[in-house]
Amino acid sequence: MKGRWREFKPAEDWSHHVYRGRPAYPARFLEASKFHEPGLAPARDASGAYHITPDGLPAYESRHLRTFGFYEGRAAVHSDDGWFHILPDGSPVYQERYGWCGNFQEGRCPVRLPGGGYFHITAGGAAAYGERYRYAGDFKDGRAVVQRHDGKHTHVDAAGNPVHGRWFQDLDVFHKGFARACDSGGWNHVDVFGKPLYGERFKSVEPFYNGQARVEGFDGSLSVINESGQTLLELRGPAQSHLQRLSDDMVGHWRTQTIHAAVELGVFERLPASAREIEGQARLPCSFGDRLMRALMELGLVWRDADGVYHASGRGGLLMGKGRLSLADAARHWGTESYEAWSGVAEALRTGESSLERLRGKNLFQWMRNRPADLRAYHSAMSAYARHDYQGLAQRVDFTAHDAILDAGGGHGELAFALLRSCPGLKATVMDMPEVVASAKLPADLKGRCRFVAGDLFRKWPIAPDAVILARTLHDWPDQDALRILRRAREAMSKDAALYVIEMVLDDATGRGGLLDLNMLVMTGGAERTAKQFGDLLSQAGFDLLNVTGTGSVSSVIQAKAL
Repeated sequence: MKGRWREFKPAEDWSHHVYRGRPAYPARFLEASKFHEPGLAPARDASGAYHITPDGLPAYESRHLRTFGFYEGRAAVHSDDGWFHILPDGSPVYQERYGWCGNFQEGRCPVRLPGGGYFHITAGGAAAYGERYRYAGDFKDGRAVVQRHDGKHTHVDAAGNPVHGRWFQDLDVFHKGFARACDSGGWNHVDVFGKPLYGERFKSVEPFYNGQARVEGFDGSLSVINESGQTLLELRGPAQSHLQRLSDDMVGHWRTQTIHAAVELGVFERLPASAREIEGQARLPCSFGDRLMRALMELGLVWRDADGVYHASGRGGLLMGKGRLSLADAARHWGTESYEAWSGVAEALRTGESSLERLRGKNLFQWMRNRPADLRAYHSAMSAYARHDYQGLAQRVDFTAHDAILDAGGGHGELAFALLRSCPGLKATVMDMPEVVASAKLPADLKGRCRFVAGDLFRKWPIAPDAVILARTLHDWPDQDALRILRRAREAMSKDAALYVIEMVLDDATGRGGLLDLNMLVMTGGAERTAKQFGDLLSQAGFDLLNVTGTGSVSSVIQAKAL
């Protein structure tokens, strides 16, 4: 009967198809998947993968490693020479071979190049546009989600043009005029212009169904909301009440000081160990080892086996004193200088002055200048963050256009090291205060390509660079001092020279960066800034802001050129 294949279903063991409870044909396969228009199904036997007709016979002679269903008259196949699409007669739609192919939807199909890079092709196999992305999804209602190399997502049309130009941490296709979108604050819904429908953010949201959507709050609650974000029905209450959550926030210093105490007592270097062994080695009174380890277990930093022996978790392992990503010195910093300074945050907000400077009589950098141990610990902590945050920077910003760069205020050079290892033709100079440069160590694999130079950001720079990086430097200073640094940079640079400012960019819509901004006020009198504030400072210093690129970590790269 013509078209009866539409009623065929794969057998329970997927070896053949059944029709109204009986085998549809005599043949048996290693695998047989669902039938698709025009009446062909993917199948695989000892000869390879291909498509079969409703009679269980091969639709063509060629064989592949894998075959998939037909969509819009084309099926993706994986062969020895790569991925491509075929027509129902088995003939290739085009000559290109890819690292992966999706399915055609609305005349477009996502493909991936063998070396990486997604884009869409047309029904004839031609590239629909010239851009290459980290990821590209299926089209629905004329729009598809693409992800650029900094991890951000947006919607594009069939010609590859941005639909609204807004970028999100994660994104879904449109469903009945709305799309699920995730920004730094969480998930919500956006309209066709990429604008949020409401201000609330959630842990997860479902697409709207007849004007309603189920959402999960960060507090564990489940609700049904309307398109204005109003709660229509509570399906599950929060795991914690508002009072409990607020109380947890207010005792955040418990966590800071518990971690600090464990690092000072050398707990993580002693693991694996029992609580009794910890007591003996750290000279704690009886039962106090249990109390400390129980708290560390609650924080997810250790776990206890059946014999009562404690082991460091993946996160807890970062608190060991050794290791390129060790945060032991960071724990000491947050638990001492930072902790003391934060007690004066209210006064800092009233006066605009650093709490630490009020306590010590000097700013952070002047105070550490004559305290070598504290200076070493501080730069050790900052280096660990730098190793983590800057490892993929060269993949997001092209530094190969330069022969050499100056990392101004570069500390112990971790950013410069990361760039040099990613860009073999690049050379770098790291400039910082004499006492910082004196304790820096140049890796053996970078000798001849990197050097350290003593210099003061606020005085005339000792070199004239073609490209300058200021990484997490401007946020240490209030506007007037940040402007002085930028003007010194401009003084040292020629016209059209490149400037890269690597900083967190504040997001007023979600509040992202607000706590770090207060930390800079408390510790140094500095500030995190919005893109507009950076633009204003750069303009006053003689630079033109070109663009702002996310790095996938907390910072963004603000690119500018000297005017």
